[in-house]
Amino acid sequence: MRNLLLLPLLVLTTLAYGQKKGKKIPAPPTPKKALTHNVYDGWKSITYRNLTNNGEWAVYTANPQEGDGAAVFYSLKKSKIDSVHRAADIQLGFDSDIAVFKIKPQLAAVRDAKKKKKKREDMPKDSLGIYTFATGQVTKIPKVNSFQLPEKAGGFLAYQLENPAAKRDTTARKGRKPAKKESEENGYQVVLKNLKTGSQTSYGFVTAYEFSKNGKRFAYITTGNDSTVKTPAVYVVDLANGSSQKVYEGKGKTKKLTFDETGDQLAFVTDPDTNAKSLVHYYKLYYWKSGESLARKVADESNQPGKKGWLVSGDAPLAFAKNGSKLFFGTAPKPAIADTTLLPDEVVSVEVWGPKDPALQPQQKVTAERDKRRSYTAVFTPADGKLVQLATLEMDQIMPVADGNPDYTVGLSDNKFSHEHWDWNSRNDAYVVSLKDGSKKLIGEGIRGNIRISPEGKYAYWFSLSDTAWYAYSFANAKTVQLTKDRKFADEDDDHPDFPRGYGSTGWTKGDEVFYLYDKYDVWTVNPTNPSSLTRITKGREEKKTYRFINLDREDRGVVDLSKPQLVHLFNHTTKGSGYAQWSNNTMTVLHQGDFAASPMVTKAKNTDEILFTKMTFRDYPDLLATDLTFKTIRKISNLGEQTKPYRWGTVEMVSWVNGDGVPLQGLLYKPDDFDTTKKYPMITYFYEKESDNIHNFVTPAPTASARNNYAYSVSNGYIVFVPDIIYQDGYPGKSAYRCIIPGVLKLLENTWIDRSRLGIVGHSWGGYQTAYLITQTDLFKTAVPGAPVANMTSAYGGIRWGTGLSRQAQYEHTQSRIGATIWEKPIQYIENSPLFYLPNVKTPALIMHNDEDDAVPWYQGIELYLGLKRLGKPAWMVNYNTEKHGLRVRKNQKDWTIRMWQYIDHYLKDAPAPQWMEEGLPMIEKGINQRLLPAMPADN
Repeated sequence: MRNLLLLPLLVLTTLAYGQKKGKKIPAPPTPKKALTHNVYDGWKSITYRNLTNNGEWAVYTANPQEGDGAAVFYSLKKSKIDSVHRAADIQLGFDSDIAVFKIKPQLAAVRDAKKKKKKREDMPKDSLGIYTFATGQVTKIPKVNSFQLPEKAGGFLAYQLENPAAKRDTTARKGRKPAKKESEENGYQVVLKNLKTGSQTSYGFVTAYEFSKNGKRFAYITTGNDSTVKTPAVYVVDLANGSSQKVYEGKGKTKKLTFDETGDQLAFVTDPDTNAKSLVHYYKLYYWKSGESLARKVADESNQPGKKGWLVSGDAPLAFAKNGSKLFFGTAPKPAIADTTLLPDEVVSVEVWGPKDPALQPQQKVTAERDKRRSYTAVFTPADGKLVQLATLEMDQIMPVADGNPDYTVGLSDNKFSHEHWDWNSRNDAYVVSLKDGSKKLIGEGIRGNIRISPEGKYAYWFSLSDTAWYAYSFANAKTVQLTKDRKFADEDDDHPDFPRGYGSTGWTKGDEVFYLYDKYDVWTVNPTNPSSLTRITKGREEKKTYRFINLDREDRGVVDLSKPQLVHLFNHTTKGSGYAQWSNNTMTVLHQGDFAASPMVTKAKNTDEILFTKMTFRDYPDLLATDLTFKTIRKISNLGEQTKPYRWGTVEMVSWVNGDGVPLQGLLYKPDDFDTTKKYPMITYFYEKESDNIHNFVTPAPTASARNNYAYSVSNGYIVFVPDIIYQDGYPGKSAYRCIIPGVLKLLENTWIDRSRLGIVGHSWGGYQTAYLITQTDLFKTAVPGAPVANMTSAYGGIRWGTGLSRQAQYEHTQSRIGATIWEKPIQYIENSPLFYLPNVKTPALIMHNDEDDAVPWYQGIELYLGLKRLGKPAWMVNYNTEKHGLRVRKNQKDWTIRMWQYIDHYLKDAPAPQWMEEGLPMIEKGINQRLLPAMPADN
């Protein structure tokens, strides 16, 4: 750690290497380097940022992609910086006095321990760090497993130590019970520290602990020890005086400590059964209130509001209503139990796919573990002890109660519609559900939309996909009103054969009086009691600007406070620039805008107007910027953009052309820094739907998880990259891609600086399909990289998206694949849009990446493409990373794929030597032994 005065971010020095006529001659600039694959691991990014509540300190982490990073503490008041290496999981004290975090072990130490095959208890452990802003002092506590701070109070910290397992007691007398050991099951030591006095108290064998939000009380669960606490128990500590009260005692497993907002009420569940092999757990719900000596059991298997035979759930979350008047918990049917008398080889494992299944068997497989823990919401009212079941098997979704603490909520049921696996637009019957007796009343049937409850609980509201309109249901008069009738509140640019999505909303004014909603450009308001009051309050459509309110208060829960100026994010559709404005007194005032991408994510100090934000361009990393809500003085407080300085980068510009149907289109063209119109450059075309709005996005050099082009790496290594926008016609996705992309490429070929003989095309998933399709329709490209492509829509249509278990039929009928009909309604379109049926036309080499556990596009689609090309004698390779999904998740595989993809591209577009894996293959018996990444040796003549 070091404490330094903030230095200028960049000091320019002039070095003299010789003199002429008494004048110093500046040294020639250091030539910039091309990015290589070796830069990825050490390339740093900001992965966390926050402000103390008083706005005096900014805290952020600068972490490499692989390696040890650091937390940076930046004083906005005194221009002082400090740092702590390997800090993670940072929490800032409510009183703005400390930052608490874990200090991770050095990556090299962890790697060394793994190589030595050390046991878990002997592996390097996290430490706890406490940074004091006033002094810059860091207190370190070794071997800490977890920690907590009160959410809305300062003064206290709790942390759990994870000590190595105790060594065996060889001195124990024969027949004497061995000493209890700390473990996940038995618990670990927890320390409660008073940060103001420095005093601390330790509690042994703690399995769970919790502060009340307001810092009034602290609760913990202990399994007991051999001295002061001999029986498992729950304790509540009054933090004002340090007194400790045992509120529950009993053997078994206790969990789900939950305080109300005031800290005066506590709930938890416990299973008294100590048999670890029990297949059914009979949890009891306990409730404690300040002033009571012990928690009382308020629900169990013999006293629960669900159906007969149901149990109190040990998996359901516990939650108090904001005013503490209600406690929500869960009940569940008794689980099905396997016959334990059967041997494993006597158990039949079979799936039955039935005509009345509410969800497909693959869906059920994906959700099986969640379904085993499924619970049904119930409510306990402490005032009268009443238990009410809210959710049922038929209506299993209960929405959280609004802050207004009404005596009702909304329940949803998709029972009538869940079997429709061919439709991904969920439908629900919605009900008003009484919290007093569980009775329900229908709001609407088959609603296609995300239903929510207004902050004060006066309305249920939703955007109806089928009507492209906003609706609100008044709980007071039990009526539904249509708030909008204009199509403009649904996505104007949507080109799927499906209902367009809405643009969303920003919230309600206090008292749920006015609702704020969006169209493509503007903010609108409407009073649900008078839908004709719908009013546009901004003028974005005329300016071709999109305005969106920014939520700066993490606790506002959708409330728009018009007594305060509102910070607004703006996006200019003409220039693609963005920025910030202020909405106050019905006036929009621009604060900061330009040709950059300003992030809509703005961090504000809780008690002051200090904020953190970022902006970026393709050349400029989004370093952290500090200012206040006026944006008059902006300071850069991080300097990660300096990482780009040693390397060649590039520029990006907007290009325009018309597609094959005469529609004007836009796209992005990336060029190398040292672009020279007298040279010829290889060009790679990459695409995914529409990308032109992202012209100002910075691209971090990193290994890719898919067949995706890293623009920074490409231009740094002398490539031009073309990224065209695509619009689609229902039923003709392949042809639509051709009629948008190929005219764009041909338009660019009018420039002499693009080498027509060295064109590549790259795309993944939906882009992978279109890449595969295009090389069957044109020989314009010298090489292609289709990642996770659909080759045959006729077989893919009937497949499963294994990540969700959903049928792929909806993808073709309604969503991205855009056929717009079933395969039996339009079989020709499925064939015409399938690359497989045109493979004899292919003249372009192809490198396919498709993994055997792809959870979105079935792996056999890549196999069909590869086998067809191989059979026809076309140069084709397929790379499969075992157990990987639709995109690579394992970093070593991302690195390997990135190297192979660029070896392949460089070979065809730059005449680089082919690697061994391309020329000689990679035999199965060498898998994991030889990667064959070296250049292949020339064949002997």
